Amino acid sequence: MTTQTPKPTTIHETEVLVAGAGFSGLYLLHRLRSEGHRVHVVESAPEVGGTWYWNRYPGARCDVESVDYSYSWDEDLQQEWDWTEKYPAQGDILAYLKHVADRFDLRKDIDFNTTLSSATWDESQGLWTAETDDGRVYRARYLLMAIGCLSTPKEVDLPGFDRYTGEVLRTWNWPEGEDLAGKNVAVVGTGSTGAQVIPALAETVADLTVLQRTPNFVIPTRNRPLQDGELEAVKAEYADRRDRNRNHPAGVFRDDNEKNVADVDAEELRATFEERWEGGGINFLGSFADLMFEQSANDAVVEFVHSKIAEIVDDQEVADSLKPEGYPLGAKRPVVATDYYETFNRPNVHLIDVKKTPLASFTETGIELADGTTEDFDAVVLATGFDAFTGSFTKMDIRGTGNRSLAEAWGTEGAKTQLGLATAGFPNMIIVANVGSPSVLANMVTAIEQHVEWISQLLADMRENGYTMIEAEKDAQEKWAATVEEVAAMTLWPNGDSGSWYRGANIEGKPQLFMPYAAGVVEYGDAIEKSAANGYAGFVRS
Repeated sequence: MTTQTPKPTTIHETEVLVAGAGFSGLYLLHRLRSEGHRVHVVESAPEVGGTWYWNRYPGARCDVESVDYSYSWDEDLQQEWDWTEKYPAQGDILAYLKHVADRFDLRKDIDFNTTLSSATWDESQGLWTAETDDGRVYRARYLLMAIGCLSTPKEVDLPGFDRYTGEVLRTWNWPEGEDLAGKNVAVVGTGSTGAQVIPALAETVADLTVLQRTPNFVIPTRNRPLQDGELEAVKAEYADRRDRNRNHPAGVFRDDNEKNVADVDAEELRATFEERWEGGGINFLGSFADLMFEQSANDAVVEFVHSKIAEIVDDQEVADSLKPEGYPLGAKRPVVATDYYETFNRPNVHLIDVKKTPLASFTETGIELADGTTEDFDAVVLATGFDAFTGSFTKMDIRGTGNRSLAEAWGTEGAKTQLGLATAGFPNMIIVANVGSPSVLANMVTAIEQHVEWISQLLADMRENGYTMIEAEKDAQEKWAATVEEVAAMTLWPNGDSGSWYRGANIEGKPQLFMPYAAGVVEYGDAIEKSAANGYAGFVRS
């Protein structure tokens, strides 16, 4: 018998390894490659798109206007791409990103169906060695983490769920072409995803049961086709519009009211809320300047939304269950959806409020409630949320200086970063639009472009001045984490209920820190540019 010698592992050598081929990864690849860097991207999906590839569930749509949820860095691209709706559907965004990948010949430097399982910092070489789940190896000077804030679903923690033998569908990996028409279906979860998928499914399934733990404030989208001449008008003044986006804390083209709630009488208060509600979308959050700063102001908008729920939903017991209580509007991620409250007037839609009637357990065919009631379903749809910000980092075995695990570092101290860009003990690992930066509290594309341009500037400076390593200073990191907390504490954002994923409170045992930077992209941009102008203050380069 002859023994076969195992083939030597092929190591893919590059200067920059990017994890993720969504909005962040594609722009990083294009920008850095055009500036002479050797760049390679690994992507776990078989296609570009990131979250917009995976989240194919019915009703999936962005809550930022299409003309703003797109790249600003190429004028020809802006002019040639035609959006058709005010708020883009998942398929439209994915088509746009595919077009970007093809137009700029990005695919040749992307390895699809490639999931990083580990990354180890080699102190002697000053390089990262990354391995995939199928045994491939990459070695790079810089490891850029463009993996998204909402990429790793939280573990299913429903009582007895492993007993259920019916069809299980996960919104974060929806099967292409799946059709639930005519079936009895349950949806678990009423966050941003649940509020979109519930109305869409209600139109086709025979019977839809919604299992709700915590109700959310759901603002109507008021989506519509773009009118004749509307897109052309935007394209004609795109430069000014993009400039306005970058100079708004949320990175969007929003018409904010400069008045505070206390500045107006009851008639103007109601009229303003009504106008914004009818206009739809995140513009509602700009109704008054102090909604996220003064509890009394937020109480006023909560009272208004409660009144709208009571006005829309016919069954007042159901309406009462749908009214969020105990936390400010905006303290949990604001939900924007189409006909959400109206859906509960449909005869085939039923709400189970598990705070009023607890879920005892799943059964082989459905659920049993604490009062003994049972329900059977053909399929269960899970819209149960994500291990936000850190989950995609900590599920990998990332090891930095002294072989210390990132999961251990963040699991002990919380996810602390210097300016949302790097974490101490993990040299040359640069984070893109995630923990410690505005990220989900802003238009993600605006935030991403801000990050990519700073990273481009950094790598050019490193190359020009002969540096090969950059790392966050521990003291600076501690100060920035404290700053993120302090800024959040000036607002009502930390006042969300105990399950807010902004703090990681939806994951049992996860250290709780407020993770996004609440001051917005303008102040954040000032902070990162100040660091760069001062020799990258808060970082150590060598």
